[in-house]
Amino acid sequence: MIIEALDVPWVVLLSMDSFYKVLTTQQQEQAAHNNFNFDHPDAFDFDLIVSTLKKLKQGKSVKVPVYDFTTHSRKKDWKTLYGANVIIFEGIMAFADKTLLELLDMKIFVDTDSDIRLVRRLRRDISERGRDIEGVIKQYNKFVKPAFDQYIQPTMRVADIVVPWGSGNTVAIDLIVQHMHSQLEERELSVRAALASAHQCHPLPRTLSVLKSTPQVRGMHTIIRDKETSRDEFIFYSKRLMRLLIEHALSFLPFQDCVVQTPQGQDYAGKCYAGKQITGVSILRAGETMEPALRAVCKDVRIGTILIQTNQLTGEPELHYLRLPKDISDDHVILMDCTVSTGAAAMMAVRVLLDHDVPEDKIFLLSLLMAEMGVHSVAYAFPRVRIITTAVDKRVNDLFRIIPGIGNFGDRYFGTDAAPDGSDEEEVASTS
Repeated sequence: MIIEALDVPWVVLLSMDSFYKVLTTQQQEQAAHNNFNFDHPDAFDFDLIVSTLKKLKQGKSVKVPVYDFTTHSRKKDWKTLYGANVIIFEGIMAFADKTLLELLDMKIFVDTDSDIRLVRRLRRDISERGRDIEGVIKQYNKFVKPAFDQYIQPTMRVADIVVPWGSGNTVAIDLIVQHMHSQLEERELSVRAALASAHQCHPLPRTLSVLKSTPQVRGMHTIIRDKETSRDEFIFYSKRLMRLLIEHALSFLPFQDCVVQTPQGQDYAGKCYAGKQITGVSILRAGETMEPALRAVCKDVRIGTILIQTNQLTGEPELHYLRLPKDISDDHVILMDCTVSTGAAAMMAVRVLLDHDVPEDKIFLLSLLMAEMGVHSVAYAFPRVRIITTAVDKRVNDLFRIIPGIGNFGDRYFGTDAAPDGSDEEEVASTS
């Protein structure tokens, strides 16, 4: 109910149930006969919980174990969570560890009648965890009820808010939501509003490289910026610019001296790529239009995709889908998006790559068109990321659209219906 009432993008729910310790063979046998105490603080891996919460609060990705309650063991595959605007951590022993308590900004104790707790446990363990009613009641009387009296109820005193009657107390839930909203506003939840006021009047960063504005390049920009340009011409000249942009970007890769022999039997002192491999990552949907140009000049390039869409109600970027090739930590990664206005989506994509151990100085952000705000924002957050584009426009409007801009690149390229204000691809992708 709290998550629904918050109506905030990027809320992560982290359950303490995921952090039960790995059981020994003897403990497995005890658990199979309902004789292992899962309701004791020692049953939880608090070190892993604390490290996981710390990383989430720093905006980093984490691997969370998946616990199988039918076999009382951790599954082989862990799930990945990314940092969020709000992190809700819940569990019966959430207040049992001092270090963990220090990480919690708001501590809520939900108090419910003991009979209701028993009914909920019966329903959950029988329907979801393959237990029988006799075993559940035995465990409840032997471990659950004593643990509540000894370890859980005493922690009520450390709670900031105590909610009686559980989820049925709508008044308390409304108050909690209001308080959380006020805290978020104080911490300036809106990324774009903060970006809009930062780095104004600063010189462009040294990590930026703009394709030389030759008459040919400026002529192609004139065509694709013209609102009267047909879709066929828009696609044709966009592809030409993409090819030039990719070729320009490849010149920043590391090269080393090498010697080859020509068909005439003569040595030629040349250069060869000094890295391990090149991987392209497109920010959907507009970024994928740059993939053919990359494939055309990089024969064995690997391709990944990231779907970062903007919530139309909040204007904040949200990660919806991620598919990256394996073992990209040693690769040079070319991150592609056709337009970058505020840089919010691009920064989230860079953060994802860093979370997958790609070195910052091996990330190249490529875009056909950028706004100065986006360039400054990315460069300030990630000073070693190379930023490469064909043009930089000086400003964005009140809706964070690039001015004079190119319109909504994705709509113009794919022939879909344009947004009413002709806004940029990065800024208007829906959350549906």
